[in-house]
Amino acid sequence: MNKRDHSIIAIAFLCLLPAFSCTKLKDKNYNQVIVDQFKPTEKDLEPLIAAAYIPWRKLFNLWQSYFWAQELSGDELLIPKRPWGWVDDGGYRRFHYHKWTSEDAIPVNCWTRTYEGINNCNRVIEQISSGVIPVADGKENVLAELRVLRASYYWVLCDMFGNVPVVTDFTVPDGFLPKQSTRKEVYDFIVKEITDNLSLLSTKSDQSTYGRFNQWAARALLAKVYLNAEVYSGTAQWAKCLEQCNAVIDSKLYSLEMNQKNVFITNNEDSKEIIFPLPFDDKYVTDWNAFDHHMQTLPQECQATFNLQFSPWGGICAVPQFINTFDPQDSRLTDNWIKGQQYSSAGAVLIVQNGRFTGQPLNLINVVPAIDTSEAIHGYRLGKFEIKKGASNRLSNDFPLIRYADVILMKAECLLRTGNAGEAAVAVTMVRERAFRDNPAKAIVTAADLQKGSSYDYGLRDVHATTNEGGADIQFGRLLDELGWEFFEECHRRQDMIRFKVFAKKSWLSHSPNGSYRELFPIPQSEKNKNGNLKQNDGY
Repeated sequence: MNKRDHSIIAIAFLCLLPAFSCTKLKDKNYNQVIVDQFKPTEKDLEPLIAAAYIPWRKLFNLWQSYFWAQELSGDELLIPKRPWGWVDDGGYRRFHYHKWTSEDAIPVNCWTRTYEGINNCNRVIEQISSGVIPVADGKENVLAELRVLRASYYWVLCDMFGNVPVVTDFTVPDGFLPKQSTRKEVYDFIVKEITDNLSLLSTKSDQSTYGRFNQWAARALLAKVYLNAEVYSGTAQWAKCLEQCNAVIDSKLYSLEMNQKNVFITNNEDSKEIIFPLPFDDKYVTDWNAFDHHMQTLPQECQATFNLQFSPWGGICAVPQFINTFDPQDSRLTDNWIKGQQYSSAGAVLIVQNGRFTGQPLNLINVVPAIDTSEAIHGYRLGKFEIKKGASNRLSNDFPLIRYADVILMKAECLLRTGNAGEAAVAVTMVRERAFRDNPAKAIVTAADLQKGSSYDYGLRDVHATTNEGGADIQFGRLLDELGWEFFEECHRRQDMIRFKVFAKKSWLSHSPNGSYRELFPIPQSEKNKNGNLKQNDGY
């Protein structure tokens, strides 16, 4: 089954969801429709499974999303006030300041979309277990896949909110209100669900498993959970993370692309580097904000660069201090950011249409005056994912939620943190080599390099204030830099910064530290209003 087939199944089923689905833990009308009106056959199995995956796509990139939660709260990306808008209710600014609340849309959306995924998993698991959905062969394998998928949703909740309810039943008593579990209990649940079901997952990596959890995607997910085990549970699990990374590597089913850009092209479904993708196709995935990074970041004038069907909105850009950490010859800088003078597809110089620089050439510079003020020219824009000429408001690139470079650098971190800096340096160099094809010597990283702090020049850097903090005091900060260079725009940064003890300690651009409790998001107030068993996270 190819990418297009997966998209058709997913969207066809999505159109059916209003008739027989819900996002609540209990919905009598839903059960009535399933039992009395919907009689699935085995041919319905694939689209029903697809329904359990769809919320991951919605969680990732619908408006005010998981992508924003992980990236806009960190030191790589921001949405500054622009002459044409991007102020709204002040939420984008609050995320930069780390002053979000329990009513902000980003954490609320992440909570509800994640539990929608859990609810869909619970529903299909119950329907298969009870025989409502017939499965002729491989019933236990399908159930194992759904349980691992459910664990991936709980990983998001554990990472973002910590103390959340763990619910595994779809049918619950009237008046049921789930009880809150501790973050460690959620972590333990995730680990057990994945490890208990690993052996039942497919070991194939082909069209039949594309966009689904096979054994290797599950092992890579488990490695991510173990990588952050000290944050989640209080106990580091570097050896266990390393074991899972080695298992994926030893499968020999995945490899690094010779050119990193090939991971992010429009038709990237054949990339051997992608382990677990979120499939997108603008013809079949029709949510307005399904995958619209180009719309969120490009200046409106750049509609003419790519012959876009709609005028982009020009919001997201790079934090200048992050750009300054790159080696100028790093292809991840030269290829993955939109910068400098912009031109139309015919080669004409683009001219600024709004703000103080109206009438001047649109020359994107690595300067952002402050989160509360910027102009069209300010800030490098996202260019990692190929923007197809003539694209609509949605891209068709599949999003690599987990890729092989991730596994290699997780292995490197485990080795570094357990005293094997030399082998860690070999792994880091392997990933860097493709970024320095014209200067191979710069790709080499030594054990001593990895013992150094970060090159990030932390401190306030806006028109209102300047301070100097630097990054030399960050343990293994060089590896944190490597993670930033390789994975920006891929929903890594908040998690990595927390693990390296930077997220709540350092300043950048207009952001000053605002309390260690900000390493968790608040339980949405709307959820607390519905469930008296939920206790708010400390500090909120």
